[in-house]
Amino acid sequence: MSRKPRVLIIGGDAAEALELLYPYFSLLEEGWEVDIAAPRGTEVIKTVVHDFEPGWATYTEKLGYRWKPSKFLDEVDPASYDGLVIPGGRLPEYIRLDEHVKKIVRHFLEEGKPIAAICHAPLVLVAAAPEKLRGRRMTSYIAVRPEVENAGAQWLDEEVVVDGNLVTSRAWPDNPAWMREFKKLVRKHVGL
Repeated sequence: MSRKPRVLIIGGDAAEALELLYPYFSLLEEGWEVDIAAPRGTEVIKTVVHDFEPGWATYTEKLGYRWKPSKFLDEVDPASYDGLVIPGGRLPEYIRLDEHVKKIVRHFLEEGKPIAAICHAPLVLVAAAPEKLRGRRMTSYIAVRPEVENAGAQWLDEEVVVDGNLVTSRAWPDNPAWMREFKKLVRKHVGL
């Protein structure tokens, strides 16, 4: 018997706006339950917009949308969710140090539940459970390639890479393929 899926999105300041809100609205459109959880004390998430501009060797950053989280990370019971989304931006640089995030990510990796990670988000996976990435195929923003490879995963320069329960993409231009593949895994997980 199938049921309505529940998905958790990890949020916080400096999350890339399109990598936080595109999944949120796309999953809501499916009729699924979606929570965005942020560190305690984050009353409003301040997203950022990363863009690729001529003459720059890397992306530029501007302030994006403000978004209210639906709960705090220390309130999350990962067992009550069917899928996990980790956006990129600069969020992964600091959120990977949060013990609640590590616990959530380890739960999803150990249980084989669907995980969608984009851009810099593999930094969170590497920090939480590098041993679970050995031998896996992944992608990310190019600057995260060394961390992915140092964890023992094979890095690929592809729009989306699916390896078991893990769906990874390079950056927000890959959002449609990233969410399409993630939704397939979640549907399969809950029997839709």
